[in-house]
Order: sequence, then structure tokens, then C-alpha cells
Amino acid sequence: MRTDGTPTPAEGTGAEHEVVELAATKLTPWQSGVGVIAPYDFALDRELWRWTPDDVSLHVTRLPYVHVPVTVDQAAALSMEENVDPAVRALLAPEPLAIGYACASGSFVHGAEGERRLHRTMMAAGAPAAVTTSGALVQALGALELDRIAVVTPYVDSVTDRLLGFLGEHGVEVTSSVGLGLLSHIWRVTYAEVSQAVHSVDRPDAQGVYISCTNVLTYDIIAPLERELGKPVIAANQVTMWAVMRAANRHAVAQGQRLLDVTAPSAV
Repeated sequence: MRTDGTPTPAEGTGAEHEVVELAATKLTPWQSGVGVIAPYDFALDRELWRWTPDDVSLHVTRLPYVHVPVTVDQAAALSMEENVDPAVRALLAPEPLAIGYACASGSFVHGAEGERRLHRTMMAAGAPAAVTTSGALVQALGALELDRIAVVTPYVDSVTDRLLGFLGEHGVEVTSSVGLGLLSHIWRVTYAEVSQAVHSVDRPDAQGVYISCTNVLTYDIIAPLERELGKPVIAANQVTMWAVMRAANRHAVAQGQRLLDVTAPSAV
């Protein structure tokens, strides 16, 4: 206490203490979290963060390396229960609200039943809520009321054919498709290459376009492509993060992406 009766800085005032307590509760909120299981060669962690709200953290783990190119064999290896189970368990310590399996081919390679089996594996391993990329795709198509789409993939034909079969099992007609035929380094595909592929595959009878593979960069081109085509354009990372956030009772972040706009809290 000073001689004039005012408190010293160390003593403070009741009001100052209230401000400190308010700052502690308002300015440093507890971060919710979601888990993401990615393929061993996944290179787009930053893209996933761009769909993530400020009050949510991403906890990312990778599946074990397998020495095969991007083929049906690789997709099958990435979806094996003995690899997915420990990946889920590795994410449980920070108590995520939901866990997403962020691999398109790994979640459609064995068809609709394979995707359901993958989901069951994740839940059995302890995921509080589970989402797969291909399961999220089906949810997104339902939310947008699309059952006739064009498809762009970076895959060789044998993998693309598995995706078309998966969509067919869910009653989705593919009006046209194009695969880039890549066996590795898919993350190096440029925005220009993806945009060109989307324009080349679009048809008047396609209600929308899907860009497959979580290793394909798409965040910045989805909204421009939708404006150019006049129809929804959805992508593997987008639908994955959209569905994971919904499972965690959150909403993914992006401007002008129709999937997110249509399903925003104020729009539903």
C-alpha cells in the first residue's frame, strides 16, 4: 500500500483481478480437437488446416509406409484393419471429438461394404465418431442432392474404376470421368492441371464434379470452378473436413464453396 492509500502494482485491485480472470477464460479458450488418419505419403497437412475453425486443433497421424505405387494394391494396404486400428488408438490421448480417415482410394477400394467395414474398425478402436473420405463423399452428395456427377482423379484406370463402382453402389451415375494416370507424387499436381481436368470432364448432364484423392490440392480453386461451371464442385479433402467437423458439431471454414454454404448453420 502506498502512503496515499492506493494499492501498489503488486497488490492490484479487485477490478484488475477480474480482468485477468476474464482474459483467462475469454482469450485462451480450451481447444477442441479432431483426429485425422492420413496415408504415409500425404503432403497436404496445411490444406486440411485451412478448413479448420480457429477453436479446433488437428491431431494428424500417418499410416505405415508400404513400398508400392498408387495402385489398387496400395489402396488395399492403406485400408487394412491392422494398420487403421493402431492409427485410431494413437490419436485417442488428446481426446478428439471425431476422427477422420483421410484417404479416398483406401475407403472406396473394397466398395460400399469395405467403407462400412473401415468405419466399424475405427469405432471399435475407440473413435468417438468416425468419418471416411468416401463415406463423407456420399454424405456430401446427399446434402447437395446430386446423383449424376463427373469425376476427376489422379489415378490409373484400375483405381478410378473402383471409385466409379463405389459410386454406382450408392446410386450415383457418373456421366464422365478422367484419370491422370499417376503412380506417385500426386501432391505435385498443380491447380492449373486440376482445373483443366475439371473443365475437360464436365458435361451438361452432370449435376456436379468430384475431384478425388486427398493428395490433390483443391482449396483455392473450388469456389472459382463452381462459378465457372455454374454447379457444385466437391473434393476429397473438402468433404473429409466438412464431415469430420460436422461429426464434432463444428462447421468447416471456406468462402464461396457451395457444400459449406448450403450446410452452414444459418442455412439448415
